[in-house]
Amino acid sequence: MSGLDSNPFVDPLDINPFQDASITEATSGVTDEFNPFSATEMGNHTGTTIPISATSSQPAILQTSVEQSAQASAAAGQANLIKQQEELEKKAAELERKEQDLQNRTAGRALNSGAKENNWPPLPSFSPVKPCFHQDFEEEIPDEYRRICKRMYYLWMFHSATLFLNVLGCLAYFTADSQYGVDFGLSILWFLLFTPVSFICWYRPVYKAFRSDSSFSFFFFFFVFFIQVAVYIIQTVGIPKWGNSGWIAAISMIGKNLPVAVVMMVVAGFFTVNAILAVILLKMVHGKYRRTGASFTKAQHEFSTGVMTNRTVQSAAAGAATSAAQGAFGMSQGN
Repeated sequence: MSGLDSNPFVDPLDINPFQDASITEATSGVTDEFNPFSATEMGNHTGTTIPISATSSQPAILQTSVEQSAQASAAAGQANLIKQQEELEKKAAELERKEQDLQNRTAGRALNSGAKENNWPPLPSFSPVKPCFHQDFEEEIPDEYRRICKRMYYLWMFHSATLFLNVLGCLAYFTADSQYGVDFGLSILWFLLFTPVSFICWYRPVYKAFRSDSSFSFFFFFFVFFIQVAVYIIQTVGIPKWGNSGWIAAISMIGKNLPVAVVMMVVAGFFTVNAILAVILLKMVHGKYRRTGASFTKAQHEFSTGVMTNRTVQSAAAGAATSAAQGAFGMSQGN
């Protein structure tokens, strides 16, 4: 009842919270505070301090091998670009030169078409017979066609030499057996006829085709040269009494006269080489022809244009028209 008897209005005793037993026990221990600036603490940590001089003060340097490889790659790339630029400049200069040459040739043909002096065949100045054609590979034939055009010219020269040797072979054939005099006579005819005809009918057309990119000249050349190849094959075979010293005629003379047979076999070998070269060059010319963009329609147009612009044809047509008009007028007057 003492608790009930206590006076609630009496001021209680002042209670000091720090006088609590647990707090007193905790605070009764060591109360030294940590001073980081004390000599003791500074002495304890002096051994772990890292001096500034111990660290490396050198700047970061890129490895020399890496620098050299990067410089080498850059130099190689720059050299490659310079090389490519030089190649492009050379190609551009070559194209410009070809275009300029083509323009010069075109302008020269337009301005001096009638002023060119004929230079083929190369006859001496005192000869009463003058050259009939103008031929200049360097001036008139483009670079890409010049080699094949010269080869066709060399084939014609070899063809002419073979026909001359055929005359000698047939002469030997005739001396060995008099019944083959017809071969000797025909060989002379073939030499005198086929030498100029071959020049006019298949060499000059291919020369004109390469000179002016003429589809009509190409088609004319192919038509005639196919016939020439067939003639070469017949001459190589050497049918007796056809005027050709070919293989059949040469072999037939082996048992009768061996030296004559040897001469004739040499001529037969020339005919064989002619046939082989003709087939090869025909394929080469056809390959060049396919790159020029020529066509049969273009050939027809060139032929019709050439016929209509030809002065001889124009004169003949005008004369025919005048004669027809005069005839019709006379008939009307008679009526």
